[in-house]
Amino acid sequence: MKFQILKIILWPSGVNAPPRIVEFKPGVVNVISGASKTGKSAIIPLIDYCLGADRCAIPVDTIRNACSWFGLLVATDEGQKLFARRGPGIQKSTGEMRMEEGVTVAIPDRTPEKNTTVEAVKIRLDDLAGLSRLDFDPARVSQGGFKGRPSFRDLMAFTFQPQNIVANPDVLFFKADTYEHREKLKTIFPYVLNAITPAVLAAQHELEGVRRDLARKLRELETIRNTSARWLAELQAWVLRARELGLIPSAESNTANDREQMIALLRAAVVKKEALTIPSPVAIEEAMQELIQLGREEQEVDGRLRAHRRRLAEMSKLKDNVESYQRAMGIQRDRLSIAKWLRSLQDLQRVCPLCEQTVTAGQETLDQFVEALSRIESDAARISSATSSFDRELVRVRRDIDLCVESLRAIGIRKGEVEARSGEAKSMSFRASEVARFVGRVEQGLEVHDSLSADNGLLNEVDELRSREEVLARTVAHADVQQRLTRALAKVALLASRSLPLLDTERPNDPLELSVTDLTIKVKGMQREDYLWEIGSGANWLSYHVVVSLALQQFFLDSNDAVPGFLVYDQPSQVYFPRRLARSEAEDLDPTLADEDVEAVRKVFSVLARVVTDAQKRLQIIVLDHAGQDVWKNVSNVHLVEEWRSGLKLVPEAWLHE
Repeated sequence: MKFQILKIILWPSGVNAPPRIVEFKPGVVNVISGASKTGKSAIIPLIDYCLGADRCAIPVDTIRNACSWFGLLVATDEGQKLFARRGPGIQKSTGEMRMEEGVTVAIPDRTPEKNTTVEAVKIRLDDLAGLSRLDFDPARVSQGGFKGRPSFRDLMAFTFQPQNIVANPDVLFFKADTYEHREKLKTIFPYVLNAITPAVLAAQHELEGVRRDLARKLRELETIRNTSARWLAELQAWVLRARELGLIPSAESNTANDREQMIALLRAAVVKKEALTIPSPVAIEEAMQELIQLGREEQEVDGRLRAHRRRLAEMSKLKDNVESYQRAMGIQRDRLSIAKWLRSLQDLQRVCPLCEQTVTAGQETLDQFVEALSRIESDAARISSATSSFDRELVRVRRDIDLCVESLRAIGIRKGEVEARSGEAKSMSFRASEVARFVGRVEQGLEVHDSLSADNGLLNEVDELRSREEVLARTVAHADVQQRLTRALAKVALLASRSLPLLDTERPNDPLELSVTDLTIKVKGMQREDYLWEIGSGANWLSYHVVVSLALQQFFLDSNDAVPGFLVYDQPSQVYFPRRLARSEAEDLDPTLADEDVEAVRKVFSVLARVVTDAQKRLQIIVLDHAGQDVWKNVSNVHLVEEWRSGLKLVPEAWLHE
């Protein structure tokens, strides 16, 4: 996802001064070089805080006391966005934020005013990333937890490598040193690696709902069958009792041996008892009033059902239209993509790649093609973010339709019972209470029998649910989540292996594997596999952190548009010369480094620059380090943002003396 940092902004507290702004370039390696205690290590917590972190990890005292608000200006496919958040003061965090969006956004000269909350910003970031709104576990009832829906906050694990992580043998990802973040990261890994798609999540949720309905219908069916079997065993006793009450002839009851004959006799007994009754006007009136009320309920539920069905039809049609439009845009984008390549060749060489002649005209036309391609890509990004949030609403509408159908069925059953009572009130007033009770039992037994034989509604519902379950189960199974995950991890490992020989590592040619289960790296040697913590040397740990974080970003650029396209490394050079740096920091001077140390650190910058160059402006890297320009000078695509020495720091000195 295009999400690159343009500016970091600090507004002063208690000082009449303009905000402190640190500007970055998109699509390059940005470097802030400086001595210790200048604020370099506050950059990652500051960015994280402005992007909705639950707790503020910005250093207390100096920075928090001097600043009232912190801000972040980013570039996205939709234009610029400003995320500003009030400093927490003595609290752990605050929910007061200001968010502004537009083609370009102006930075407020004075302290911002709240216009939104942290929770609203998180929702906006989720929508911007196009994340699914469905939980990973369809059977979950409560929100949140390890199996909750993916969020933009979860993706921060792939963007930050702070000082305590960048060369850590035990922890590979940001905040993965805590149990909660570690378990959530394991859950979302198949999603960010495109092994689980929003469509598969939607199918899993619908499948879970179908299976719940099927289990309930099967329980109802089993109850009816068990009840029917028990009553069927009483048929013979009922026939004998009906003969005693004079409802069936004695001769016929003596010849009834099988079930059908006994049921026929009992049906005749029910019909015969109607002649023994007298009408009941009171019962008729009560039944009519109840029928009127049920009719009103039926009309209301039927109206809701029609509305839901119309909405489902419209949503299905809209989804088909969006998919068709996306396919059309994909064709246009593929046709126009050559324009960007041609312009890059023209910009660099002014030579036609086909005839090898110098090109002096056609630039304006080529720019029009490139501009059209940019508009199509921007439109495609917006449509993708909207489509991902569409599936949950579709599932909800289908569930509403099912609930309305169930309500209509229940009303129908009640109406049938009332109509039956009405018929009884009109034609049945038994001469003896004993006859009335007996006939009632017989009728109930016959109704159960009819529900299994003549009325196949429940059986048909079970068959339909089983058919739908099979279709959804095939859809989920065909997704081959584990196989897709294995392929994705293999691609990440391959990308990492290509960069590893370019760094200062002891086993540059040994294959590596990213383990989602352990959230670490396995290095495969001739004799055994070694985890990252089993491999010595801070240089090795740094190298594997760098190549894996870069490889994941390279994978995301081609396969997942949800993860922000930026990386921040805090002091990657610390593993080479921590003692020298510590001695030099007191004098605010650059350390004197051994040639091999300089070369090792330079390799890191060269690999970062190479990956950024290959990404063609789609990836931004920020490096916060003690190392000066003499270490990484002449490395292409490396931009010095600021050098914090000789009194220059993140927080201006003038703010600290007020």
